[in-house]
Amino acid sequence: MNPVKQYLSALLLIALASLIIGCTEPAKSPDASATTEVTLINNIQGYSFDNNRQLFKFDSMAIVAGKVLETGTSIGANYPEANIIDGQGKTLIPGIIDAHGHVSSLGYTLQRIDVRQADSAAEAAAAVGGYAASNQYLNWIRGRGWNQVLWPDKQFPTAAQLDSEISDRPVWLERIDGHAGWGNSKALELAGITRETISPAGGEILKDADGEPTGVLIDNAMNLVSTVIPAPDQSEIAAALDAVSSHLLSLGITSTHDAGTTAAEHQLYRQLADSGDMPVRVYGMISSTEPSLEQILAAGHSEDEHQLYSARSIKIYTDGALGSRGAAMLEPYSDRPDHSGLLLTSAAQLRKLFKLATEADFQVAIHAIGDKGNRIALDEIEHAYATVGGRHLRHRIEHSQVVAIDDIPRFKSLDVIPSMQPTHATSDMNMAENRIGRERLKGAYAWRTFLDQGSIVVSGSDYPVELANPFDGIHAAVTRQNKANQPQGGWLPEEAMTIEEAMRSFSIDAAWGAHQEGSLGGLTQGKWADFIIIDQDIYQIPAEDIWKTQVLETWLAGELVYAKDP
Repeated sequence: MNPVKQYLSALLLIALASLIIGCTEPAKSPDASATTEVTLINNIQGYSFDNNRQLFKFDSMAIVAGKVLETGTSIGANYPEANIIDGQGKTLIPGIIDAHGHVSSLGYTLQRIDVRQADSAAEAAAAVGGYAASNQYLNWIRGRGWNQVLWPDKQFPTAAQLDSEISDRPVWLERIDGHAGWGNSKALELAGITRETISPAGGEILKDADGEPTGVLIDNAMNLVSTVIPAPDQSEIAAALDAVSSHLLSLGITSTHDAGTTAAEHQLYRQLADSGDMPVRVYGMISSTEPSLEQILAAGHSEDEHQLYSARSIKIYTDGALGSRGAAMLEPYSDRPDHSGLLLTSAAQLRKLFKLATEADFQVAIHAIGDKGNRIALDEIEHAYATVGGRHLRHRIEHSQVVAIDDIPRFKSLDVIPSMQPTHATSDMNMAENRIGRERLKGAYAWRTFLDQGSIVVSGSDYPVELANPFDGIHAAVTRQNKANQPQGGWLPEEAMTIEEAMRSFSIDAAWGAHQEGSLGGLTQGKWADFIIIDQDIYQIPAEDIWKTQVLETWLAGELVYAKDP
């Protein structure tokens, strides 16, 4: 049935008093001539950004064929036969765009054991043991979320701790940042890891004083285990997508950038989008480690007519993460003077990947957390411009987390997008200074410095490393505090954003980071009617309350896709 007819039928049956257009068919130029297909939402506290990235308010919005027809003040007279919806004075904003997440990883996390709340290695191991006992059918026990930095002893966990709970099946738990893994002895055995195993380039097998593997593998060393874990099939990927989509939509996220899309995921997303069954918008960054990368690039950009799935970017890693000391630093770690982090991709491979991407007209989204990782990324972008071009591609540095002061202006001069995740600052503040010292923090989590020089900052969460709730990120961006509003005055508060800047970075600017600002990220004529209704006016409330914001309804292309239970 035509979605418009579905909507009208539902309206007649249940008198649906909600904001729906009921059509996902695209309309390059919305046409109001058929007034019965227009939905007019009145009596709203509407906020959006125009095509010049400027904030504007409105109290009415007209929608047709899944797209915005008009936003303004008291525009009802223009559409006398429209379907009228009373917004009841509620706040309406564009759907949130999370510019950096890991779709399938979050989907799997939602379906596996999550030890994020464990206060010690023993508590995490006990939770895994209970999970394994309740899931006897699983050949591998998998999960995520441990963070030794938050444990009393701050020590990496061991295989022996997992063995005490489960030893007959392999266990593999990724650290919260995804840059380290913790396995039991069975997992190490299946991976062939012994005291003689040498750490691979860009990775580290942690060993004890006797030279025995402890059970923790850092960055590229994780591949030793992951390669022996059966790859998910299409049904598992689809189940993960369903799980993550429902979760994201409930949080007001209508579009997400997937930082590391596999070939199998790319294929499935294309199929779902072409059939109109993709539940949330995804901008795919194809993983540079995919064996079929060159074939995917050769096939060109992917985008269905509804823009449910788009792919015109590749994801590359320079280094690891700060918490596991895998972030590549120009100088050694303050709390490990013999170590300066890890480089996950060789210089020769980086150069090859930039050439491949540029020649295929694909954006590069390159992960860099340490100041050395960021410098390498900037150097490679500069070299690519000089040799193969690509300045128009809007290359991004994912995280841009710890940057040498002298390198920050290079983002602007090279037209590089700092793609940043505000909650990383409030999560890392408990260990960042220990890792790198006070001086290097001057270029860390430096949102204000980037904004003041004219860089467009795009924001995301990096779920499942962090929770996906965008209002946690907006709160962190504005206050530089955790949800307990600590520390007083904020951590490195001089780098805070305004509420307007934070909202821009999660909407129109995030769309710009995906070459989608012409169709997403705002509620102006011709853009997709992706919007959310929230329970408080985020522009007027005290900053300390931002994280408390609840999503009442989420709409994708003018259709209701989530409603909070009364």
